[in-house]
Amino acid sequence: MTPLDANPRETVPTGKLWFGVGAAPVAWFGVGLADMFITWRACLHQESSGGPSEHPAAQMLYFVSTFVLLAVAAIAGTWSYRKWTKLCGVMTLLRAEGREREEFMALAGLFISFTLGVGIVWLCLPLFVIRMCLRIR
Repeated sequence: MTPLDANPRETVPTGKLWFGVGAAPVAWFGVGLADMFITWRACLHQESSGGPSEHPAAQMLYFVSTFVLLAVAAIAGTWSYRKWTKLCGVMTLLRAEGREREEFMALAGLFISFTLGVGIVWLCLPLFVIRMCLRIR
């Protein structure tokens, strides 16, 4: 038995690694687009007719789309964390290393998902404080 056979290397399909790296940026971009289009559509009536009618359905649609895309980022981060622990066997992030391509992609997916997940929350917070149509002025 050779030393290579004693510790078989775990493999993860490349598509799953790319999901962990790419899902959170796509979700973050989607939240930005949803914010722009939903706010534009909801406030178009107010600007053209001069009335103060904000549509509560538009705000609910924005919250739902933000929550769904935040869930996508969280799933990508959880997926990346599980793949990283499967590949390297270390359970603590304080000793995190991405020595090979698969480990690095899983670790990068974890950090990207966390960072952009916080960004998604920050994009959603102004709607709790500022009315939707006041933000675009």
